[in-house]
Amino acid sequence: MAGFRSLARQVRDPRCDLALRRYSLRKCLERFAPYGHRATWDHLCSRAGFGPEDRSPDPARLVAALEELEEARSVWLAYEDEFAERRRKEKHDGLRRPGSVDDWHRLTWGGFGVAWCDDPRVHPDWPLAEVLRRLISALEREPGSVCPVCDGERLVWTYDLDHEPSTGPVCAECGILVPRPVLTPDALAGARRGRRLLMSA
Repeated sequence: MAGFRSLARQVRDPRCDLALRRYSLRKCLERFAPYGHRATWDHLCSRAGFGPEDRSPDPARLVAALEELEEARSVWLAYEDEFAERRRKEKHDGLRRPGSVDDWHRLTWGGFGVAWCDDPRVHPDWPLAEVLRRLISALEREPGSVCPVCDGERLVWTYDLDHEPSTGPVCAECGILVPRPVLTPDALAGARRGRRLLMSA
């Protein structure tokens, strides 16, 4: 099975058939897709300027989409390296029990679904790398009460997500499943109350 870098080489290779280059970009999302496969694909297509169903996009647009994905992957891999180093130090110092960020991180290792968007058409508009930087910053500071990506205040507790965890606070503004460790207990409770209010309306 080809890895991310070999697939990226195929996307860039002008000797490859255009269909293979597009396919290889799609396959990259099996290795790294911050919003999930479908939402990340929709995001890359809209930012690079070709349709999700376009079977023969401009090769330069494919490469532009790949470059955005690669930059975001670099941001995430650097965070994972720092995370792994921190855990090693904590274990060395006798802290064996992982915290809530560690529990969340275990579900997103490799970067799949880090900022999960259950609706593939609803996702942040910023470059993927910027979204991940905002999310990482939130993971490294005290919990807050708003979406770490867009500062949206409307968080709605959502069930039956096509993700693990399958329930949680979703930002009504940008569509991401907000990691629980970045929110205060009051913000999480407010998201649950918001769900009840929506159901009773």
